Amino acid sequence: MTGALTAGRIAGCLGLLVLGVLTGLAGWLVVDLWFPGGLLLALLALFGLFLGGRIALGTGLGVGAGVLGWFLSYVMLGVPRPEGDFLLSSSGIGMYAYLLGGAVLAVMCATVTLPADRPVSAARSVK
Repeated sequence: MTGALTAGRIAGCLGLLVLGVLTGLAGWLVVDLWFPGGLLLALLALFGLFLGGRIALGTGLGVGAGVLGWFLSYVMLGVPRPEGDFLLSSSGIGMYAYLLGGAVLAVMCATVTLPADRPVSAARSVK
């Protein structure tokens, strides 16, 4: 299901971008709050976002929009404010695991071949 950018596909990408920002914000909060369980919950939410974007748009573009929003929120929350402190700290191994795990999930979802991606042959005989 490849094709040109239509208005619906652009709206879908913008929606996935916003969902990526919200998922990144929620993931950052959850990973810092409950380390082992929060990390798993945040990665599961990212997997749902990326795979849902892939299925909804039918291409890796859906994954890319979600990844862009997730990474933008990750970067914006990690930049120090003018006062010298961080909005949310990135202390500990959990944030690095969140970043690496999210990147791995994004690559997996962008490169997976779904049953809808394969051509359907109508030439098979039915017995």
